[in-house]
Amino acid sequence: MSMTDPIADMLTRIRNAIISRKTKVEMPSSKLKVRLAELLKHEGYISGFTLHEDPRGHQLHLELRYDRENRNAILGLKRISKPGQRRYVKNDAIPRVRSGLGVAILSTSRGVMTDREARQQGVGGEVICEVW
Repeated sequence: MSMTDPIADMLTRIRNAIISRKTKVEMPSSKLKVRLAELLKHEGYISGFTLHEDPRGHQLHLELRYDRENRNAILGLKRISKPGQRRYVKNDAIPRVRSGLGVAILSTSRGVMTDREARQQGVGGEVICEVW
């Protein structure tokens, strides 16, 4: 069965793992998913990630981050640009998530980056998702 939106699948797996209080979540891997995992780790939303090879192909394992009161670092995830309706923004219209408390992830001509990095470099692109 082919998947039409693997990024939405990744975000849904993370959301479901948070709801069920899991510490790890596993999903099929791709270059874009690995870059998203790198950005989530850099921004402090996950503890880490690893790539594994198994009979199903490459698998990406994310380690979710919880604080001392057992609250997850990720409060919300939202897919913005979808296969049926892409959302592109110019560098002066990059959205601020939760007044700067969250992060928007963009796919630009210079690679996948956060909204802050895109503003610094002065590039726009496709808004993939928002995390807060």
